[in-house]
Amino acid sequence: MRNEDLDWARCRLEFVAAAFADLRWLGMNWDEGPEENGPHAPYNQSERTGLYRAAWQRLVDSGTAYPCRCSRKDLQRAVQAPHEDGGEPLYPGTCRPDAPGGLDRGDWPAEPGVGEVCWRFRVPDGKAVTFEDGGFGKQGFTAARDFGDFVIWRRDGVSAYELSVVVDDAAMGITEVVRGADLLLSTARQILLYEALGLTRPLFFHTRLVTDSEGRRLAKRDRATSIRSLKDDGYSAQQVLAMARERTMLGGDDQL
Repeated sequence: MRNEDLDWARCRLEFVAAAFADLRWLGMNWDEGPEENGPHAPYNQSERTGLYRAAWQRLVDSGTAYPCRCSRKDLQRAVQAPHEDGGEPLYPGTCRPDAPGGLDRGDWPAEPGVGEVCWRFRVPDGKAVTFEDGGFGKQGFTAARDFGDFVIWRRDGVSAYELSVVVDDAAMGITEVVRGADLLLSTARQILLYEALGLTRPLFFHTRLVTDSEGRRLAKRDRATSIRSLKDDGYSAQQVLAMARERTMLGGDDQL
């Protein structure tokens, strides 16, 4: 059990405790984690910053990471439409070292998270990224077409999701990653990080998402049904697991 608590604004101790309680109610247990400890400790990402910084340094030294001064508003002005995955727009390369807007190497901050910049991974333009997914079969994406240079260290001083999970999965000996289909594109980004850091990538299995009555994925911000609310409504753990299995196996239009 790894507690991915790098989003300080949303990750509160009471939420962590509730997540652990819900998973245990479903009958899920783990051999290692924040409460059990083990050989791959610590298990809170907020305590693993040193590992992420070491990976950042390797990327900087290899020329695959650079500082970026662009804000989300800058990107929205530079790009007419957001990327199809709903995330930030395709980055146009404004702050690449060889671009007019890039910082001279001598002006780069010596540490991540300082100097009012984020840090981006420079994708190899036109590189095909392919992998065999256990849920959706063969997948293929093209760097700089399907996704651009992506953030690996946020300007608020926190390692970004893509870098953190790659470093942690490798350090913790993770061999299989199972997650939702909304992260297929993230997998392509992460594969480039595995390669740049000389790490062995795991196998991936992406599953269909369970959606609400309007076809939106379940999310707290939309007041979606939660495990806790189903429990409070009298459902058993076995019933909740059965519903999840049924709706992720039937197809993409399944609703809860």
